[in-house]
Amino acid sequence: QVQLVESGGGLVQPGGSLRLSCATSGIMFRFYAMGWYRLAPGKKRELVATITTGGSTDYADAVKGRFTISRYNAENTVYLQMNSLKTEDTAVYYCNARRTILSEDYWGQGTKVTVSS
Repeated sequence: QVQLVESGGGLVQPGGSLRLSCATSGIMFRFYAMGWYRLAPGKKRELVATITTGGSTDYADAVKGRFTISRYNAENTVYLQMNSLKTEDTAVYYCNARRTILSEDYWGQGTKVTVSS
């Protein structure tokens, strides 16, 4: 059974930091591209950051220079370090695991991030 379990969300003041984690099981993690997406109230789901199997990263313009995605294959986990948080970063953040060649696409249940003073 495939599981993606996000953690690390919470309430933080503007300018603060959070580190999200996504622990996976049931997949051969090192073969999957990983990503973080977010869904804010009244908005469409937005890609935040991705990391390939080889470690190449890509970011949405809105988070470049503030967020860092990383993966630790030995622990089957992907992280999202979020610094200099803004109120507009408030959203539910979802972890995604994708292996395009096998048409496999898995999602976690989400972790809520609220940036507010």
